[in-house]
Amino acid sequence: MNAERVACLAQAACVLEASAPKPGNVSPGRDFADTSYADFVLSAAAIGPALLGVGSSGVGATVLRAIRDTRRLVRANTNLGLVLLLAPLARAALSGAGPLRPRLRSVLDSLTVADARDAYAAIRLASPGGLGTAGREDVAHEPAVSLREAMMLAADRDSIAREYATHYDLTFGTVMPSLVRARDAGLDWLQAAVEAHLHTLASVPDTLIARKKGIEVARTVSHRAAAVRDASGQARKGALASLDAWLRSDGNRLNPGATADLVGAGLFVALVEAPET
Repeated sequence: MNAERVACLAQAACVLEASAPKPGNVSPGRDFADTSYADFVLSAAAIGPALLGVGSSGVGATVLRAIRDTRRLVRANTNLGLVLLLAPLARAALSGAGPLRPRLRSVLDSLTVADARDAYAAIRLASPGGLGTAGREDVAHEPAVSLREAMMLAADRDSIAREYATHYDLTFGTVMPSLVRARDAGLDWLQAAVEAHLHTLASVPDTLIARKKGIEVARTVSHRAAAVRDASGQARKGALASLDAWLRSDGNRLNPGATADLVGAGLFVALVEAPET
């Protein structure tokens, strides 16, 4: 797969993720006070040049360029988590043929301190909400370990970091199977993304919610997402609308943004591994 196609599929995954009416997230006609659907479309466009060069620039430099280019168009943090997930995946997709995950493992295991330095700069630039501070390798300082090692230190409190530590266990073990089941059932990409979002949120408490509101609230969100996932017919529609309204309360502090990033990564993998038509 060439660089142009990899970048195109990464952008497509971002647009699909933002366009799917996932509960508690921005989607067409459902903006936040400080972030609009248009911001996410602009962000998807902005990351193309950075991902086009991931084969030569490396993961950390790609993340930093993508966030710099995004901030030229969008004032809020719209895509840091997703860019952090997509950069290693995109590099892996360029690295040969065959299943993507073994190639991803090689990419993650070869990350350097320079990758960490650039990723830290990107995180500071994006200034994500609820970040807090860490006892070791805090992003406010220069790193002394590789990017994967730094992510391993944060894996207990951040889903994106946990993906680096586990070679993307959630993306390949939870999100992807949900997308495949939904697509096999005849759902389109946007409907499949909603199903994957509900299943992932039900399976794993969202770490963005946990940082902002506490782990017990995050677990309550997962419980309610599971109830929606398992419902059917009109009851499901009502439960989904109720969940969406609740997640949008309290100034969107219940926004399951980490789960949305995981869905975006899963969409990219699904697009990369989809049979040629």
